Amino acid sequence: MKDFVNIADFSAGQLMGLLARAAADKKLFQAGRLPASCPGKTLALVFEKPSLRTRVSFETAIVQLGGAAIYLAGKDIGLGQREPVADVAAVLGRMCDAVTARTFKHETVLALAAHSAVPVINALTDYSHPCQAMADAMTIIEVTGGLAGKKVAFVGDGNNVARSLALLCGKLDAHFVLACPDGYALDAASVALMAPGSFERTSDPRSAVADADVIYTDTWTSMGQEDEKARRVAAFEGFQVSQELLAAAPDRVIVMHCLPAYRGYEIADAVMAAHADTIFTQAENRLHVQRTLVNVLVAEGGID
Repeated sequence: MKDFVNIADFSAGQLMGLLARAAADKKLFQAGRLPASCPGKTLALVFEKPSLRTRVSFETAIVQLGGAAIYLAGKDIGLGQREPVADVAAVLGRMCDAVTARTFKHETVLALAAHSAVPVINALTDYSHPCQAMADAMTIIEVTGGLAGKKVAFVGDGNNVARSLALLCGKLDAHFVLACPDGYALDAASVALMAPGSFERTSDPRSAVADADVIYTDTWTSMGQEDEKARRVAAFEGFQVSQELLAAAPDRVIVMHCLPAYRGYEIADAVMAAHADTIFTQAENRLHVQRTLVNVLVAEGGID
């Protein structure tokens, strides 16, 4: 596999292999023994959307591997406007060793991968966020001891993060429950890709978190949906991950958020504070997962 674009593209064995490798690489890095396997290599960062964690983690990852990053904002390229996506992919494939793309349309990343001679990594589209899902899985395994057999309750919008994490949970034998208002569920085509019995949807957050090992939430209003904010806030009333909601969950439950967190909306400030260590470990693990992805795709030629 030359590219990392969709969770659905990979087998359970491949995904678990990447997670195990990322955990091992994290230990090597923390011990100061991670080899600089990409000396002289260049990673192009094509970002149509602003970013904190994604940009910093990818730039840091390639530097730690001995290479360098080139950041290209949407206005620098004008994907599909100033130049066709295929032409951009062809140029970057001749000048760089890999491309990380953060775009609005999922089709843009698919086109980059189709026309690039070098690996393309999906760093977020409106449809999916596979790197985030991998960091989430790594965190759940670290904090709880494993993912298989766990119940992950996602309280919020059926968005790109929910879609990728639900697919990953299904492949790795975890049960994913999406609690959201009517009209904000995952589309039927995405649900059809999931392992039978691995996905459930409810409009009752309390039933979703009952017996949960993980409660996950994300912003109710993603980038590009700003004009919908008032409507979404009204629709998601009662779906905040609050202390009251946690009272319906087991004491063992951990709370996760992919950030940025809008306290007082999808998560209460007290809950965010109480589970900050897990949430910021989750953010840190973006670096460790993505460094392994860059290493495997660039230095080792692809994912077996």
